[in-house]
Amino acid sequence: MSVTEIENSVDQSIITITTAAVKQMKFLRGRKGEPGMGVRVGVKGGGCSGLSYTIALESNTYDNDIVIALDDINVYIDTKCTKFLVGTTLDYSVKNLLEGGWVFNNPNASRTCGCGTSFQPK
Repeated sequence: MSVTEIENSVDQSIITITTAAVKQMKFLRGRKGEPGMGVRVGVKGGGCSGLSYTIALESNTYDNDIVIALDDINVYIDTKCTKFLVGTTLDYSVKNLLEGGWVFNNPNASRTCGCGTSFQPK
């Protein structure tokens, strides 16, 4: 797994985003047809383990956002989410035509669900 370095973030230790994930973000943004869109990554309450990961295309930024400029795409993270994401690696994996998707490798998770979309924080 190759990793793109985050050079322009406020805190480089928050999240690492692989080149495969950046490539997928760019692909999705291109399909949407809005080149100024970024990607919001975060967590919200819910899911079978307590917190669920969120990822969405978005144009809006807010005062409490950390903006990571990464290879011609902005990644937005609400500062409230950072304590749950510190040290996380975000990857995009395609196993075959039916399997694959966003993969969060989070050292702050004490337990994760089987599908990997939710976790219980330590």
